[in-house]
Parts: sequence; C-alpha cells; structure tokens
Amino acid sequence: MDALTENWDLILDGFLNTLQLLLGAGALALVVGTLIALFRVSPVPVLRGTGAVYVTIFRNSPLLVLLLITYYGLPQLGINPSFYWKIILAMGLYTGAFVAESLRSGINGIPLGQAEASRSLGFTFGQSMTQVVLPQAFRNVVPPLASVFIALTKNTSLAMSFGVAEAAFRMKGLVNDYATERWTIFIGIALGYIIIVEAISLGAALLERRWRAER
Repeated sequence: MDALTENWDLILDGFLNTLQLLLGAGALALVVGTLIALFRVSPVPVLRGTGAVYVTIFRNSPLLVLLLITYYGLPQLGINPSFYWKIILAMGLYTGAFVAESLRSGINGIPLGQAEASRSLGFTFGQSMTQVVLPQAFRNVVPPLASVFIALTKNTSLAMSFGVAEAAFRMKGLVNDYATERWTIFIGIALGYIIIVEAISLGAALLERRWRAER
C-alpha cells in the first residue's frame, strides 16, 4: 500500500486531470452532438447530409487516430493550443457523434403530432426543436447518454500517450517506481475510475427518476 499512500497527492492530481478532460470533452460533445442531431432531422437535405457524414466519419474512426490527427495536424495549420485542449477537442468531436445518434433516437421517439402541432402554431423548425422536441428528447435518452459519458471516462486514459498527467499516466509512473506493488496500484486506480463511473450512473438515475416524476 506504500505506493498509494505515499503518492496520494499525485494520484489525486491525476484524477483531477481526468475529471477536467471528462468535463471539457463532455461539454463539447453535448454541444456538437445536439447540433449534429438537429442536422440529422433537418428538412434541409444539405444539413442532413452533413450530419450523416459527420457521424459516419467520427463514429467509425478510432479515437487514437483522431487524437494523433489533432495532436500533429493542428500545428501544421498554424493552430497550436495546449496538449490539454487538443485532447479535449479530439475527444469532444469523437464523442459528439455518439451523443448525436443517441439524441436523434430520442427525437424520433417523440410523437410526430407534437412537431406538427407546434408548426401549426407558427413555430419555425428551430423553435419547434428547441422548445418542444429537444426537452422531451433529452428526457428519453438519459440512460444512453450516461453510457456515452461512461465510455468517455474510460477513453480519457488515452491522453496518457500524449503526456497528459491524468490517472492512467500516474498509474504508469507508479508501476515503474513500485514494480513489486503493481497489483495494488492497478486496483487502486481502477477503484478511482469505478467511483467516477458510478457517480455518472447515479446522477443519470436520479435525473431520470426526477424527470419521470414530473411527467
């Protein structure tokens, strides 16, 4: 246990960086995913096509490839943010495709009559989506979105390959320094990830229960 107790500050710092990546990429994914979901159900063919192409590219590309493209490609374009923001950008755009598809399924689950009723009241497509359809769609897809963000939590470990000092990076360093305690280190770091995942699951369950009670 010495590896964990003597390096508690490093482990805590690693998980704080993991949470920062999760929150940053998660916020970007929600924004991008909502926009792409609206594109996917738009009456404008160009927007529908754009949304479909985005989902096809990002959902079917390995995240590590996207990280490499962002990490090495952006500087070639004269854009060179910190490593932290490069990782957030790649993970956010990647996860946004999964958010979009989850949200699109929620939109498709809303009775068509509600959208038609809002249009008969003079709502534009945008107003109908934002004021009538999207609020209900988000309520319908809480469990799938929770699964997406749980996957994102585990995907943050890939940032280790680019020198970001998140939890997996700290674990690798500790294993190198305390080779005889590697299983203790593995289990300790795994418990940290489990706590984060369980917090997401609990939050989703409470939110779903609250929204169900409000119906």
